Amino acid sequence: MDYKYIEQLVERYWQCQTSVEEEAILKAFFSQPHVPEHLQAYKAWFNGEKLLQESKLGGDFDARLLARIENEDVVVKARRMTWPKRLMPLYKAAAALAIIFTLGNAAQTSFRHPAGAGSDYNYESYKDSYDDPAMAYDQVSDALQMVSQSLSEAARQDSLLQSSAASDELKKQ
Repeated sequence: MDYKYIEQLVERYWQCQTSVEEEAILKAFFSQPHVPEHLQAYKAWFNGEKLLQESKLGGDFDARLLARIENEDVVVKARRMTWPKRLMPLYKAAAALAIIFTLGNAAQTSFRHPAGAGSDYNYESYKDSYDDPAMAYDQVSDALQMVSQSLSEAARQDSLLQSSAASDELKKQ
């Protein structure tokens, strides 16, 4: 059987060129139980109103939903707002302003002192403080080792404080 007319109507429907009568023909065609295989994809589209009418909620839906809501004991916990949490937007705004001012200062400095204009450092008056490079290397190595040890100790103490705070919080609950 040839379904060219229906196919043309479907094409015109997607181009918004069908009349109300033609759309009624399409709805009647797709409401039949036997629709050709290549037109099955459109069946749900044209029978949408029929499916919507079949799946309406019952008249007692609102009453059942309200009764269920009233029967449930919902516990709403109030969250404590600490001062740091209250001031967090202010911290964020201050950080954004600090970044903007820093970038502005860097831009001004680059415009005042263009590249290649030299720097303010006087290389002629430079004196090396060490005569032996090995001794200078040892001094720098010792200083960096001390900094590394203090940072490690601070990180260890910070992790201990956080774990004790977390255990205190669990005890409160």
